[in-house]
Amino acid sequence: MLGAYLPIILLLLVAIAFGLGSLVFSSLIGEKKRNALKLSPYECGCEPVGSAQERFTIRFYIVAMLFILFDIEAVFLYPWAILYKKLGLFGLVEMGVFILILFVGYVYVWKKGALEWE
Repeated sequence: MLGAYLPIILLLLVAIAFGLGSLVFSSLIGEKKRNALKLSPYECGCEPVGSAQERFTIRFYIVAMLFILFDIEAVFLYPWAILYKKLGLFGLVEMGVFILILFVGYVYVWKKGALEWE
């Protein structure tokens, strides 16, 4: 029974060993010269604007969560599209209900003003 899980356990051990080995190896051979440029926050190659300790509004996190939610929901459309002919009318009705629920959620979020950026 344990033999069935052996490849997964070995892969997990190799992944952990690789991660820890990379950290240890880079700390042993890496340069440790610190300067103001290295310690400054990185903003896509531009000069940093404002403080790095600036707080974001809750709207930023709500929009991010909604994006992830709807993005993950959209991922469920791919397997349906692949098996469309095999599922037939039942699959079409089920996906219609799924998209309707998504649309109702989207309208609800829109009416609540969660997508408005102020």
